[in-house]
Amino acid sequence: MSSPYFTPTRVFSSATALRVVFLLYGLFQDAYSLFKYTDIDYMVFTDAARYVSQGLSPYERETYRYTPLLAWILIPTSWPGTFWFSFGKVLFAISDVVAGWFIFIILQAPEGGAMTTERALKYASIWLLNPMVATISTRGSSEGLLAVMVVALLWAVARRRLVLAGMLLGLSVHLKIYPFIYGASIVWSLESMPDSTPAHKRSPAPTESTKQLFSITTILKFFNRSRTILITSSLITFITLNLLMYAIYSTPFLQHTFLYHLTRIDHRHNFSPYNTLLHLSSAAPDRISSLKLESLAFIPQIAISAVLIPITLSKKNLAGTMLAQTFAFVAFNKVCTSQYFLWYLIFLPFYLPYSSFLSSPRLGILALTLWVGTQALWLHQAYQLEFLGLSTFVPGLFVSGLLFFAVNVWILGIIVEDIGKRDSPNRDSTESARKIH
Repeated sequence: MSSPYFTPTRVFSSATALRVVFLLYGLFQDAYSLFKYTDIDYMVFTDAARYVSQGLSPYERETYRYTPLLAWILIPTSWPGTFWFSFGKVLFAISDVVAGWFIFIILQAPEGGAMTTERALKYASIWLLNPMVATISTRGSSEGLLAVMVVALLWAVARRRLVLAGMLLGLSVHLKIYPFIYGASIVWSLESMPDSTPAHKRSPAPTESTKQLFSITTILKFFNRSRTILITSSLITFITLNLLMYAIYSTPFLQHTFLYHLTRIDHRHNFSPYNTLLHLSSAAPDRISSLKLESLAFIPQIAISAVLIPITLSKKNLAGTMLAQTFAFVAFNKVCTSQYFLWYLIFLPFYLPYSSFLSSPRLGILALTLWVGTQALWLHQAYQLEFLGLSTFVPGLFVSGLLFFAVNVWILGIIVEDIGKRDSPNRDSTESARKIH
């Protein structure tokens, strides 16, 4: 039975209204409460934008660890008036809604399941009407800007607009490093159509004398036209932006935008199991082993999210693979904050329709309860530490961080298993071609 609520006008109007209400409430809380609604990161963004508007480097603002392009985009926040100061929040909130529109479009396309308008809107509402998503963007986090680029990237790949897809990938990685993991899954998914020629009509297997030539041909065949276009356009975009920023801001650009993240030791509001170790490293760096674990933490993270998952799953379902990659990247990251959850929430509408969490409601409820419950346990320990001054590092924060990590690994296993059961699009196309032949 159809619902009169799930029409594009009503859903997108509600999503916009939700963000307007949060923006207005934020202005009220900032004006009258000691606990500010505006995220501290937004203050960093706007300070950097003010420096840029004065012809200075955004890195004059301590703790600005982003590309100067973001500060350039937010220059209007340096103009006088409350409205202009909120320009970035409005931009991020609009980006949320635009990302939801792309989700809606993809879900209706054959690549996204060819859903009806009502069903597509229901799943898109997981993002559009999610209070957590709206809160984070209206507090001034730039994650919404990345979300719209990532889902637009998925749309461009699905429509085979590969030059645009490459440009979006290069721009996304320049703005925030993590989208580079999608390059592997997209490239791996863009394979040439398998040979549908009947076995008795195919060329005989290569002899020993032709094996070397055959191996070279196989390597060259890997770089088919689609892969070459995507790789070339993404590299040109990424390199061009980096050269431009380096020419203007020199070494500080490389240090703060990229190199800093290899050794960062942020420990506040960090759900990662590395949290306690990072705190010790920041408090007494000379007393910690010369082997900096925070510099090595990316090895299992990258191995799983950028190598193993793409190779295993990307030919099954690209959107699902990108979800699994992002979930693994966040779960194994040495810094894990609530804002990072948006990185994989954007992919949930594409995965949930065939997920075990919906086909088995008890499993879904259990997973959600454990995911929220272990977060709440960690936040309780963090509150006692930061607001009450009680030392809860061990066992409190450490154990709760490990529990949250264990729950995430368990959920990731279910996601990977669900995607692995999907039929390869190329396999379906091959079978259809054989029937037609």
